[in-house]
Amino acid sequence: MALFDGDSRRDPEDDSNGSSAIGVADRAADLDPKAHAAVAEVERLGLPEWSALGVESARQVEDEVFSAGDAPEVARVTNFAIDGESGDGAASAHEIPLRIYHPEPGETRPALVFFHGGLWAMGTLDSIDGVCRRLAVRSGRVVVSVDYRLAPEHPFPAGLDDCVRAVEWLAERGASVGADPDRVAVAGTSAGGNLAAAVSLHAREFDGPTIERQVLLYPMTDCSADHDSLRENADGPLLTRRDVLWAHDTYLRNPVDRYNPFAAPLRADSHADLPPAHVVTAGFDPLRDEGAAYASVLDAAGVEAVHDHEAAMPHGFLSLAADVDAADAALDRVADALENEG
Repeated sequence: MALFDGDSRRDPEDDSNGSSAIGVADRAADLDPKAHAAVAEVERLGLPEWSALGVESARQVEDEVFSAGDAPEVARVTNFAIDGESGDGAASAHEIPLRIYHPEPGETRPALVFFHGGLWAMGTLDSIDGVCRRLAVRSGRVVVSVDYRLAPEHPFPAGLDDCVRAVEWLAERGASVGADPDRVAVAGTSAGGNLAAAVSLHAREFDGPTIERQVLLYPMTDCSADHDSLRENADGPLLTRRDVLWAHDTYLRNPVDRYNPFAAPLRADSHADLPPAHVVTAGFDPLRDEGAAYASVLDAAGVEAVHDHEAAMPHGFLSLAADVDAADAALDRVADALENEG
């Protein structure tokens, strides 16, 4: 996960000669100084790219490196699990762990169901704990973080099934945890942003719960290698082109899934009648263009879509809110969008 290695780590599958894209190394001075310092702390550990580590090692590193950090106190945090479902809607043997952040115990509050990132293969309730705590405090919503099943042991659509189940459970039983079942929003980072968008599509297609808003934070919305930002930001920081392509191969069952809108929401035939969206993208992110493209197709379909672009930020920057002022301000804007909903 080196910061700026230029062409020394060019993806061998990338047949571009680099003449049409500005490399990250050429733009290093444009990265926010505080973000650069925070990323450098990670880079000093000398970690390989996620795709080079392999699933088990990547999970261990992610848990050790990214689960710690400063985060605000929340009035109450509750951990428990709900029953999962099989693909046909029948009861399943697995459970779905949830962590619920209550900003004000005893009060019924609007809910935010949150899906962590991690390329569909990593991530835990702990790795997104800081972001969830901040959103609960700042938005006033009950935040429900979902520990969905991970690939490759559980490829698409297993993780999505868990996320759909969690939203449906909250819409039915939210009052039992202090959440208003009629005011449910969804959110997620990276692969979790993909899942939030896919849950919104699923609710529209299958007459699911009403979702107030979808908050998509540097989301994965496509499963292709065609976006310019994948070449422009191929070397990271924090996420590389190889990592993204590895994630596609790890998550999907077969090449046909690349065109399934529940795996690649950008590919949906229609984006009309979806929940209003707040889409956050980062300039130094390989996923930048697919997030921007999703905001555009929503807008073209008549869906209210705010595109909040942070040109000087890397992928995953909201997790740096404790140290990076611009990340903290962006998190405030996300919370404001949720607080003002309805």
